[in-house]
Amino acid sequence: MRHTLANGLTLLVEENHAAEVVAIQVWMRVGSADERADEAGLAHLHEHMLFKGTARRGPGEIARAIEACGGEINAWTSFDQTVYHVVLASRFFAEGMDVLADAVTSAAFDPEELQREIEVVCEEIKRSQDSPTRKLSRELFASSFSRHPYGKPVIGTEESVRSFTREGILRFYRRWYAPQNAVVVVVGDVREAEAVRLAEKLFAWPDGPFEPAPERPQEPRRQRPSAHLRREPLKEGYLSMAWPSPPMVHDDVGALDAMSIILGHGEASRLHRALKRDRLLCTEVQASCYTPADPGLTIVGLTLQPATARDAVREALAQTYRLRSEEVTAEELSNACRLLESDAVYQRETVQGQARKLGFYQSGAGGLEFEERYLEQVANLTPGRLREAAERWLDPEAAVLAALLPEGDSPSEAELRELLEEAARGVRPGTVVTAATPARRAPVKFSGTARTGPLVREELPGGAVLLIKEERAVPLVAIRAAWQGGLRAESVENAGINMLLARLVSKGTRTRGPTQLVREMEAMGGSLGGNAGRNSFGLRAEFLSRHLVEGFDVFAEAVTAPAFDPDEVRRERTLQIDELRSREDNPAGVAFLLFAETLYRRHPYRFDALGTEASVSRFEPAMLAEYRSRLYPAAGLTLAVVGDVDPGEVRALVGEQLSGSSAPKRAIAPPQEDPVEAPRSAVRKLDKAQAHLVLGFPGVRLADDARWPLEVLSAVLSGQGGRLFVELRDKRSLAYSVTSFSMEGMDPGYFAVYIGCGPGKTRESLEGIRAELRRVREEPISGPELDRARTHLIGTHAISLQRNSARASVYAFDECYGLGADASARYAAQIAAVTADDVLAAAQRILSPSREVIALVAPEGAVPEELAR
Repeated sequence: MRHTLANGLTLLVEENHAAEVVAIQVWMRVGSADERADEAGLAHLHEHMLFKGTARRGPGEIARAIEACGGEINAWTSFDQTVYHVVLASRFFAEGMDVLADAVTSAAFDPEELQREIEVVCEEIKRSQDSPTRKLSRELFASSFSRHPYGKPVIGTEESVRSFTREGILRFYRRWYAPQNAVVVVVGDVREAEAVRLAEKLFAWPDGPFEPAPERPQEPRRQRPSAHLRREPLKEGYLSMAWPSPPMVHDDVGALDAMSIILGHGEASRLHRALKRDRLLCTEVQASCYTPADPGLTIVGLTLQPATARDAVREALAQTYRLRSEEVTAEELSNACRLLESDAVYQRETVQGQARKLGFYQSGAGGLEFEERYLEQVANLTPGRLREAAERWLDPEAAVLAALLPEGDSPSEAELRELLEEAARGVRPGTVVTAATPARRAPVKFSGTARTGPLVREELPGGAVLLIKEERAVPLVAIRAAWQGGLRAESVENAGINMLLARLVSKGTRTRGPTQLVREMEAMGGSLGGNAGRNSFGLRAEFLSRHLVEGFDVFAEAVTAPAFDPDEVRRERTLQIDELRSREDNPAGVAFLLFAETLYRRHPYRFDALGTEASVSRFEPAMLAEYRSRLYPAAGLTLAVVGDVDPGEVRALVGEQLSGSSAPKRAIAPPQEDPVEAPRSAVRKLDKAQAHLVLGFPGVRLADDARWPLEVLSAVLSGQGGRLFVELRDKRSLAYSVTSFSMEGMDPGYFAVYIGCGPGKTRESLEGIRAELRRVREEPISGPELDRARTHLIGTHAISLQRNSARASVYAFDECYGLGADASARYAAQIAAVTADDVLAAAQRILSPSREVIALVAPEGAVPEELAR
């Protein structure tokens, strides 16, 4: 599957005929860590510019060409690589290879386009300034790497980006974009010989020598802990601690990945139990090991109320340093290793996931053989070996802490540094390593065939509906249970109740406590959770298919016998209220909430899914149990099981555990809205780097035939080849993020456009959006636009259904909403039947200026005069 072409290009091909989809990726071995001092952000700017035209294709044509093939095109930049990727229907494989090769090998770097795209990147930088987690990441890496280039932001700074010239970008391109520095990956429904033929024909750079990247400066070993604090106008605090980690190819990486899972991955992890579950010291906690090409970081991240920061840091450090001195339990290690091993299975569900793995291994880990070595590391882990790795890498003297905290009752930088030093002084020497041998877990086996069965629908005796779809491509199973309800079934008094019920799904059942439940699922390489939407409530589970009997037993008990333990209810209620209080830290989210409140005056779609402090504080176990049993009985569910299963075995399990009861059908009848007869607007002022604007209109129901032309209309407007993107981003550089969407519901939803722009561009952005909406109201879309939009929607719909979990969700919710479990099979025909006249009629019906609703979240001085009144 690996080929080295005559020009030095590396080509990886993996045939996968499970779906008629193919992923094509180009991995360039150059990232921000390869930039000179005067090139900060230049690798990332290349990611943008390679889609801005070639000798054969003008600006916007690259994206439009892929979308016309029913595909998606995008790119990302990291410290070590720049990656360009396409996923599309396999019948368009040759076109996808041609477009991607053209973009990567023949970029035009037009001077005017370069200036426009520099402005777009500056908007992207502003957007990141409104994200506390991104700001914190920049602070952490800048504090951890004083000499190594990982300390510089990948995106650069506004000052560095505005300094770039066409000459400089061409010099960078010619230096790094050469076949010897590229890896092309093809995974999907293709033939290897055809992939080789097209790669040899299309990926032809000009001849020239290539010099490998010079060695990067090494980071000196830190001799004492350091803390770095920034005061920010935030509602919550954001804090991370980090220690040096090895590069990806090091023999300790498997041990550190398992250690990170035990420490801070999921609800059974030590940090989650010690900080979040037992003491409510934080609202979020996680641990990860970042191992790029050069030495990276092991990171512990916390989101918390500022007043708890001291205790949270102290406890997080204590739990982390325990790993140096005490061995983890055999059960903890076994579950962590199973999750690492099963992750390789989940990646194989999609062609783009598998392509990404192969590209990363070949470009950054020394070759495809890395995966086998890595899994061998994991298989040979023992508690003693993990403790030894922790002692080598969790060096208390090398700890770095970065924090974004609001003013008030929170620690100073000096106090945070003292907490690090205090923890370092208290570290105990390690215990003697036990002589335990590695645990032997049954290997994951693939069936060797991508056999698929029909979608089976059966009505159960009590009124529930069972859906089964046999999919043998990967040894996984996904289960979804769904009921009508969600936000639509809430009132002022109980707003947020569905979200709390969803949070409590994994917090215990009649016979299983929260920790036992989660550990059982992890031992199966899986997870269990709940979901609360605008129109539904549900449960979800995924796990390795060989555990179908045990996994279904856990899932069935979560459906029929939730625990509602008073301590768990109190804890989750508090955490939900903490999330409510931190809403302003996400200004785009605030804009959408403001839009819903302005559009809906009576219907519960106007509520925040988290509820209000007043409503959530009233929820008690008995109230929650009564609400869930009344609205979501087992007899009223729609159950979808998709994956590597035998339908007969599934029927038997359902018959044993979920049949026999009955429940009356309960109609949900929320108050309906009066027609919007005049424009509405609402403004909320927040001191942020960007303005966030939502402009929309009352929309349609899921059952309304107008949803299909509205989907086509949105595809014409949004996407990289859409009118909004081309006119407002490509041509006028007003924003980095601009999109449209049609949100249907059991009751009328909405059609909306969102843009995040600089404060000085709000009025122009509003005028530009209105101009594009006026165009689609007044004149039919062109034939090529219609064809592109329809093909794009049909293709991306198929791409989105590669995972068992995605198919299970679609089948369950479509059946639950009364559309029929097989509604997704009719999607392509319904979209293909849409005409330009249908789109025009839908635009004229829905996008009436008299029904316009605007929500704007912006800093002082960024509000247009018409909205300021």
